[in-house]
Amino acid sequence: MSETYVTVIGNVATEVSYGETSGGVPMANFQLGFTERWYDRERARWVDGEAQWLRVTAWRALAVNLIGSLSKGDPVLVTGRLRVREWTEGEVKRSRAEISARSVGHDLTRGTAAFRWATGVRGQPSGAARGAADGAGAETAGEPVPGWIVNALESRRVPAAAVAPRSPELPPGGREVTEQQEDVSEGRRGGEDRAMPG
Repeated sequence: MSETYVTVIGNVATEVSYGETSGGVPMANFQLGFTERWYDRERARWVDGEAQWLRVTAWRALAVNLIGSLSKGDPVLVTGRLRVREWTEGEVKRSRAEISARSVGHDLTRGTAAFRWATGVRGQPSGAARGAADGAGAETAGEPVPGWIVNALESRRVPAAAVAPRSPELPPGGREVTEQQEDVSEGRRGGEDRAMPG
């Protein structure tokens, strides 16, 4: 029997629960809520269909990473194997659709996210791989890291000269502005002047 793989877009409807099997294998799960949405031209507005619910189960490294990455309400994309679980409670037959997740990520059409490499995850570039610039890739945990990933990480490294401390010499009555203050100032003043008033 062939397995059915699906990708579902929705929201994390419950907090992620975490546990381990008797053999010590990490496992996490959460409820995924999603609904079809379409534009009704006659009423000139968006209409939501019936809400659907799926249980998402993740194993091993994915399970561990879900704990520090997802919160209730987050918009996500889940790819994995679709299964329908059936069981009997007394004389009543019950069923539930589940996804055994292969990959989970935030839906970037609705917000932004900052990726961080997890420690000890298979395929993660090591420090040497991050510093490599030859584009030939590197070996980490027995799995090659593609050269384009190594190059991308290298291009994001900040040169030492760029992080040198600022000169302590300031004009009379002036004060140093942090990057965070610059961002706030730019937001308040429409980007006209990035300096904070003295």
